[in-house]
Amino acid sequence: MDFLHSLLAIIVDVAIIFFEFAGVIVIVCSGVVGVIRYIKRSPTTRLYLAKGMAMGLEFKLGSEILRTVVLRDFSEIATVAGIIALRAALTFLIHWEIKNEEAQHDKNIDETKVLFKKSDKAGKD
Repeated sequence: MDFLHSLLAIIVDVAIIFFEFAGVIVIVCSGVVGVIRYIKRSPTTRLYLAKGMAMGLEFKLGSEILRTVVLRDFSEIATVAGIIALRAALTFLIHWEIKNEEAQHDKNIDETKVLFKKSDKAGKD
């Protein structure tokens, strides 16, 4: 039984490191691409950055959930629970921002289509 517990602890530790690393890589890559898009004045830069941060936080949240598997002390559980709550709140806020940005982007596209239709009708007359 001790062997299985040790094996589980090793697997969880490796998975935690992997998910933490993946989250950091996603956030860094989306940040770098976001800076490039900002320099190019892309209108979807904020949306792209928000999606990258949300994905990175999802990986980091997964690592915190895995961390609860190997915890033994209540103070450690309370600390991890606080981290999970904070990351979940950040993820919720970022998803809310993504929804608002997508709605604004769709609204801008619809307004542009209306303007093009009006200019086409005016050009034909």
